[in-house]
Amino acid sequence: MQILKRCFILLMLVLPILLVGQMPSASVKGKIIDAKTKESIPLANIILRSDSGIVKYGTTGDFDGNYILRNLVAGTYKMEIDFAGYNKSIIKKLVLLKDSTVLRNIELSENSQELLEVVLMYDAPKSERSHTVYYIDGIKTNASQSVFYETPNAESYQSLPENKFFSPLEKPLSTFSSDVDVAAYANMRRFIMDGQLPPQDAVRLEEMLNYFNYDYPNPEKGKSFSVNTQLGECPWAKGHQVLQIGLNTEKLEIENIPAANLVFLLDVSGSMSSADKLPLLQKSMKMMVHNLREKDNVAIVVYAGNSGLVLPSTSGNQKEKIIAALEELQAGGSTAGGAGIELAYKVAQENFKKKGINRVILATDGDFNVGISDNDQLVKLIEEKRELGVSLSVLGFGTGNLRDSKMEKLADKGNGNYAYIDNLLEAKKVLVNEMGSTLNTIAKDAKFQIEFNPNKVQAYRLLGYENRQLADEDFNDDTKDAGDIGSGHSVTVLFEIIPVGVKVGEKLLGGKGVDPLKYQKSKKESKTTNSQELATLKIRHKKPGKIRSELDIKVIDATMDNTNTDFDFMLSIAQLAMVLKDSEYKGESSFESLLELAKKGKGRDENGYRAEYLRIVSLAKDIYSEQASKK
Repeated sequence: MQILKRCFILLMLVLPILLVGQMPSASVKGKIIDAKTKESIPLANIILRSDSGIVKYGTTGDFDGNYILRNLVAGTYKMEIDFAGYNKSIIKKLVLLKDSTVLRNIELSENSQELLEVVLMYDAPKSERSHTVYYIDGIKTNASQSVFYETPNAESYQSLPENKFFSPLEKPLSTFSSDVDVAAYANMRRFIMDGQLPPQDAVRLEEMLNYFNYDYPNPEKGKSFSVNTQLGECPWAKGHQVLQIGLNTEKLEIENIPAANLVFLLDVSGSMSSADKLPLLQKSMKMMVHNLREKDNVAIVVYAGNSGLVLPSTSGNQKEKIIAALEELQAGGSTAGGAGIELAYKVAQENFKKKGINRVILATDGDFNVGISDNDQLVKLIEEKRELGVSLSVLGFGTGNLRDSKMEKLADKGNGNYAYIDNLLEAKKVLVNEMGSTLNTIAKDAKFQIEFNPNKVQAYRLLGYENRQLADEDFNDDTKDAGDIGSGHSVTVLFEIIPVGVKVGEKLLGGKGVDPLKYQKSKKESKTTNSQELATLKIRHKKPGKIRSELDIKVIDATMDNTNTDFDFMLSIAQLAMVLKDSEYKGESSFESLLELAKKGKGRDENGYRAEYLRIVSLAKDIYSEQASKK
């Protein structure tokens, strides 16, 4: 018996030493930089894999390129550092020993670099555990949980046929709603950075165009927006032209926008558990909270099986209280999206600001499967609340369950914006840099109607805006809903034009061609026969609080302009969208030509969005080429 006691005591003394190597305590940190320029690379992906290839740890760098992996378990790993436009850097053998934290800076370049071995020495842990625990950026998780994007398997996108060419003799008017959504661009970026091309239905040309700011002048005093046009040569179809129309509102500083009554409606269902969903959502919303003012109010409603009020409406100066509520959120349960929306609207109406902004911000992966899941019922509810002055914006997160078409429709009917958040930089862009335009509406129900002169235009085609088409008679009907434009927002529209005298292929005008019209010729015999007018543009919108719209009219000249660098950049984006969609109208579009245009059009790039676009296009080109070689 005495011998057994001694053995037991000895075991208790030795066991902690044996278990030291299994305790998560080491840290690896450093900076990701460009090997050539030595500039920091923001939001690079860093992962540690086991010898068998299973992801064990992962994180992303911050805006300055810094990264840190905490609470690492001793062992041997493979370290991968990846960012769009750069070859992956690989540390083939990363050996973690005990007793210190190691600083490791990583350079990414066009040439893949393989580092053979790094030995880490770190401090012995103070606490004891007898089992292995895995962490993702300091958050405890399961070893088998994916750090980055899951393979999309249940995502849904609306399928719409592309706009066709029309003759102005047969269809003289093109009428459509404005659109300031940008979700399609960020979603496209997510696919490409994950090494695959996006589904064709996920590519919406107008949202890719409107993701970027252009050098449009501010509106004149008393005007809601400025109207800007350019006409230039079409790079993908010889002899064709491209007409660009741009609207721009004046950006207001955050302190100058009206007081906001916000309700965060957050999805905390089981489908939100992965790192690119709820954890990213929490970080994103905390960034927005830091910019709230004392006159703003925020409430937090969650839904997962049952909806609930996590935080009653709270003043924006109580940031610690709001952030603490966000940090307490955990994912689990089924998704009762409809019930959550009803509660969120109830809270918003109870705290309604008569002269302020009243908005519900829904953040979800789009997986509505319990409660009001029927699209028509949800739309009816949202439209009713819209008429009472409470709008709805939608933020999409994550992969695998993304219901893109539903989320876009809800935001559209709620007079709000739809954005997709794939990383913290995008969260900063949408919720911090563009907070004023996201929240504060300047022009309501903005509609376009353009009439082309048949003496100058043989045929025209609107690029994108397929889901924003309106009947011609809706333009003058102030009861018809259309898109809203916020302060600091711009709306860009492109038309491809076939001038009179340019030979038109049969496929462009319906595929089989038609005989010349007999009676429509009389339309040409008018006072515009010798006019240099290309088209007449009409724009209707309502100022906030008004029920009658205002009309702006601009005559567009047929003379070719000296187009600017923004025009080149827009043409690059249009070509990228057509290539990704494999459009029948892409003509001579190619990655080479659109890359050349993007480089010419990069211009002033204050936030680096255009530089990122170049990297994304370069990566998409490689993916496209690889897929083509396998066919």
